Amino acid sequence: MSSNQVQHSDFEDFDAHNAGHQRRAPVSGPAESVRLGLTTLALLSAIVIVGTAGDTLATFNSTHLGDEYMLPLWPKDFDLRPTTALVVCGAIITITSAVSLAVSVSLARNKPLIQSSVAFLAPGVCLIAGLIGTSFFYGVNSSNTVSSIQSWSCQWSSIPMDAKPHWGTLCKESKAALYLMVMMIPLQVLVLGAAALGAVSQTKQPVVVERKGSPAMS
Repeated sequence: MSSNQVQHSDFEDFDAHNAGHQRRAPVSGPAESVRLGLTTLALLSAIVIVGTAGDTLATFNSTHLGDEYMLPLWPKDFDLRPTTALVVCGAIITITSAVSLAVSVSLARNKPLIQSSVAFLAPGVCLIAGLIGTSFFYGVNSSNTVSSIQSWSCQWSSIPMDAKPHWGTLCKESKAALYLMVMMIPLQVLVLGAAALGAVSQTKQPVVVERKGSPAMS
């Protein structure tokens, strides 16, 4: 065997040993920064939704009197579903947004495929939660016979009270939770748009070749 053949074989062994797998560069750039910023805004808004809607629900539970009382504070025909939906959907958005941010920070470089999948899945779940949360309110609010915490508290918000339930405070908290949930719908659409732009940018990223090992010294 000639020396050229031996050298050629050595180079082939070296390339086979050091050749690694190929992967695309991690998602980065303005689109990803916008997505993370909007997701953080959604997380903070969802926390406020849970806090305000949860407080109104707790106030109702602590001031609701039974049928044996002659002068109840709350009407007999009452629907708690809008407030309950705000609390539940707000909690879902809070958890989903937190998971999305955690995955984006921890797996952005090591697992770009998982990070990209979560970037689409999380705002999709949050968008559905926002639609459900608002639909309950507008469905009940369209009724002229059934009251909700917001409709009843805002009806009496002009009456000052030194003790619970503080109608004015309940009215403001209910409106804040509802308006933030309504805002959540276009916000999640923007997050999805930013994720789509990031995915398009990722397809244009150069392929990174990871090599293993090092040349043998002789």
